Amino acid sequence: MWKLAVLAIIGFVAADPLVLFGQEASGTRPLLVLGRDKLQSVLPSDTHLLVEAGAIERFLEQLDGTPPDWATVYGQGHHDPGHDDRLFSLNRERDAGREGKTALRWKVTFLWSGELSRYDQKASGFSVAVGPKFYRTRWGFVRFKPENLPGNLMAIPNPRLRESLRRKLEQGERIEIEVAMTGRLIPEESLVYDFSHEEEGRGLVMPVVQIERVEYLMLR
Repeated sequence: MWKLAVLAIIGFVAADPLVLFGQEASGTRPLLVLGRDKLQSVLPSDTHLLVEAGAIERFLEQLDGTPPDWATVYGQGHHDPGHDDRLFSLNRERDAGREGKTALRWKVTFLWSGELSRYDQKASGFSVAVGPKFYRTRWGFVRFKPENLPGNLMAIPNPRLRESLRRKLEQGERIEIEVAMTGRLIPEESLVYDFSHEEEGRGLVMPVVQIERVEYLMLR
């Protein structure tokens, strides 16, 4: 179960979300309400949407071909003398094998879970707490790892929705949203292979994405 980290902002900052690689994306964005089937319409037209297991598996196939032999790498587990060496070798071999792959340059969008927190009257928005999603795939668990995520995340709803959400928060209700993050893999650290801390022996793949843009969504 993911842990929330509440992040606050002290003012509304207007910024173009389409930033240059390596610069911080704007953490203050509108809270959009739309159907799940309309998600692609609010994202860059050239992004690859990685929000379901099949699409994620095809993305990994473009990068690394086939899943690792997790049972062999795991061996007898963390107390196996060769466990760490085998995992280190897996990562180095896979890093070398994906050099020059076209998918390394793809723009991708994935989802993290979000929850509205403290209301900021000055900004007319809500702080957003976020946590990762874990996808079960034939590659093992997949958990996207964002880099350069803005330090202050704030969702700005339209006025009518804002008042409704304020009342819900005052009544102690949880308000869950989706946070769409868009960016590109970091070339020198594009995929990290490890083992899950949640399920013994289950492989974990972490695509490391330099974030260029975030969107806050209430999907219907």
